[in-house]
Amino acid sequence: MQRFTNKTVLITGGTSGMGFATARRLLDEGAYVVLTGRDKARLDAAVDRLGAVEGRVLAVAADAGSLTDTDALMRRTETWRGTLDAVFANAGVGVFKPTAEITEDDFDHVVDVNFKGVFFTVQKALRLMPQGGAVVINASWTLYRGLPVASVYSASKAAVHNLARTLGSDLAPRGIRVNSVSPGYIDTPMWRAANTDPGDEARNSAEVALGTLGHPDDIAAAVAFLASDDAAYITGQDLIVDGGLVGSVPVPVEG
Repeated sequence: MQRFTNKTVLITGGTSGMGFATARRLLDEGAYVVLTGRDKARLDAAVDRLGAVEGRVLAVAADAGSLTDTDALMRRTETWRGTLDAVFANAGVGVFKPTAEITEDDFDHVVDVNFKGVFFTVQKALRLMPQGGAVVINASWTLYRGLPVASVYSASKAAVHNLARTLGSDLAPRGIRVNSVSPGYIDTPMWRAANTDPGDEARNSAEVALGTLGHPDDIAAAVAFLASDDAAYITGQDLIVDGGLVGSVPVPVEG
């Protein structure tokens, strides 16, 4: 499929995991991709792995929680391509601690990136987006079930889930669709960093009806759909990509 031929897509937090997989998917479908990350070395490495196909990747070192960085990102995007056809607001961080141990710095860091960063990324991208553009926000399965060490993380994801619905209404007169994707347990560097016990993968997989962790490519496929014309009549929705974690009870393993 070449659903993104000559289209320009911004992907924040694209150096690894779901953002990187989405960049690779959209490049394969013909897109020009603006890729961001906070760490320039990791960003450069990601571009090397993508191969910078025919000069179709612009890498911009930017912190999603910094409005100064976001303004500079939009200026560079405008200089490079003029407009943006789609945005995947993917950059996110997690602090996973019991609620009693959360500090103000933890709170500010998570909210700055996961909520403020998403809001202003979309807001500042709007002036570059023509009629018929698309925004996809990376939310989380934790909207739907409580996770004991994820109070601030889950709340920040609930905020952007609601943002997708309200922006879906707010931007409809401009023909800009806004949806969110809610990944379940996806085997990413962030998941690995938060799950260091050797038994964590087996335990998490046992909670999933399909019996396994998801892969970043699973999310990339969902984002590509929502950002494409195949989803032209879909806005204000959340697509859960979780192998049945939220909505299905796994079959007990006989032992």
